[in-house]
Amino acid sequence: MSHVLAVLNLGQRHRRSELMDQPGLEEREHARALSGLARINRLSRSASIFWPSLERLAERQHPHPLRVLDVACGGGDVLVTLAKRAQRNRLTLQLSGCDMSVTALEMARRQAAESGLTLEFFEHDVLKTALSARFDVVMCSLFLHHLDEPEAIAVLRSMSQAAARAVLINDLIRSRRGYALAVIGTQMFSRSHIVHVDGPLSVAGAFTPSEAFRLCEQAGLSGATMTRHWPQRFLIEWRRP
Repeated sequence: MSHVLAVLNLGQRHRRSELMDQPGLEEREHARALSGLARINRLSRSASIFWPSLERLAERQHPHPLRVLDVACGGGDVLVTLAKRAQRNRLTLQLSGCDMSVTALEMARRQAAESGLTLEFFEHDVLKTALSARFDVVMCSLFLHHLDEPEAIAVLRSMSQAAARAVLINDLIRSRRGYALAVIGTQMFSRSHIVHVDGPLSVAGAFTPSEAFRLCEQAGLSGATMTRHWPQRFLIEWRRP
């Protein structure tokens, strides 16, 4: 699908398998793509989208640590940024990340070690095995758009069952503006061919806010709220009643 065709048809979701999701992806190219995504996450302030919610929850739970799990954490850059921010603000977050990619987990552990942080990273495929209910907050960043609707509903349900207090979902908004930003931004801020291809595909396969809300309702996350963030992102927050 060309960029032009994708933009013209963004009224409907066009989910296609991304290069990052392909089995047998060469490790060096995978690591390069993860580095490119980490750079884009920093520029788009992905961690800052989560921070106000995590800060409020951590303050209410003080002096006990807020146990947070990032599902499909990739190279761990969002968790590393959150851990540094928590240190600066003297808040106690116990941060964990899971992913099905060994390459991503190795990068995440390396990033944490280089920053002098003690974070937990473990291998887990949320599509095959339910999450362990040992966390206060379960979150995911730019993961929902990788899933078919039945998969997304199952993952959201698993996240809510594992979260004692809240679920946070940060993802792309499918829109013409978001698509244009993905085409331009991936070319400007990454030299990875995988990122160049997958960025626009991600937006074309993303959900609109109303579609994401419907998925939450079907997964049993009634009463969730949504805020919109630059650049063309949303954050859904669900609190356990």
